[in-house]
Amino acid sequence: MYKLILRFLFLFNPERAHYLSLDIFRFTLKIPLLNRLIKVLVGIRKNEAPVEFLGLKFKNCVGLAAGFDKDARYIHEFAAMGFGFIEVGTVTPLPQPGNEQPRLFRLISDKGIINRMGFNNLGVDPMVGRLKNRPEGIIIGGNIGKNKSTPNEDAVKDYEICFTKLYDYVDYFVVNVSSPNTPGLRELQEKEPLQKLLQHLLDIRKQYVENGKIKKPVLLKIAPDLTHSQLDDIIEIVKTIQLDGLVATNTTIGRKGLKTAAGEIEKIGAGGLSGEPVEEISTEVIAYLHQQSKGSIPIIGVGGIHDGSSAQRKFKAGAQLLQVYSGFIYEGPALISEIIEARKR
Repeated sequence: MYKLILRFLFLFNPERAHYLSLDIFRFTLKIPLLNRLIKVLVGIRKNEAPVEFLGLKFKNCVGLAAGFDKDARYIHEFAAMGFGFIEVGTVTPLPQPGNEQPRLFRLISDKGIINRMGFNNLGVDPMVGRLKNRPEGIIIGGNIGKNKSTPNEDAVKDYEICFTKLYDYVDYFVVNVSSPNTPGLRELQEKEPLQKLLQHLLDIRKQYVENGKIKKPVLLKIAPDLTHSQLDDIIEIVKTIQLDGLVATNTTIGRKGLKTAAGEIEKIGAGGLSGEPVEEISTEVIAYLHQQSKGSIPIIGVGGIHDGSSAQRKFKAGAQLLQVYSGFIYEGPALISEIIEARKR
């Protein structure tokens, strides 16, 4: 059934298909009979296995990666699909349109996607308003970034704004300095600016906790294109400042091993590649982080998860939770159950 739906959606450009499919699902949930049917098929999973991670209790190990619901507009719909957690964003302090369209491209033969969205979002304040009416029983993470117009020397201020405004409305935070689609953003992954940024957020959290607020985990999302030396720096930072964990990985700027014709790839141009082509490099990064840290760093794995086997490879490499994005587009909600079952094996 999902494959038929997918063929219909692929008649539209990717960005239009994204919102069309979610709006259709939202409408479907408003019809009582179909709502009950969906809950039986995908919303209520007999095979769910709760997971505890960073002091939080997840109803299952499968999350929706950041970028799919940038503005927290569809959190109720994704909760109904059976996700164990949803990561909203990347959100910035001020609204911004993102990069010019077209900026989202399917690589169907590779089951991949190239995007150069550029943190298009409505800003942090509208997100806060939506999260005040968040669904019950599901963990929600806030993925935070900086506005394109903000110079890197002032980036800490942007992250602070998002962090402070969202603190009471999400369960954990992910600091995104690894998107390839905001000019200069990945420079913040260098050791000195990265440690300064993360330490500032942890200092704010410390003040909150001292004033009686709940301690919210803070994680860092990293690129798959980092060298071992850069990964060693990140491990050192995590240990030094006692960061809660890592999300590995974001999209890659690499284009190796694609089935799609080189001419078509060249025509698409810049952007981050996700989906099956990024599975191997993402898993290698997770394994390196896990081995070099002797398993001391909690990791959420993301990148190229498209079936139970690819999920098992992420778990074996050292990930404790997984997130899906492109794989969810190509495989549909059934992928959630497949991953849950894979974790049990």
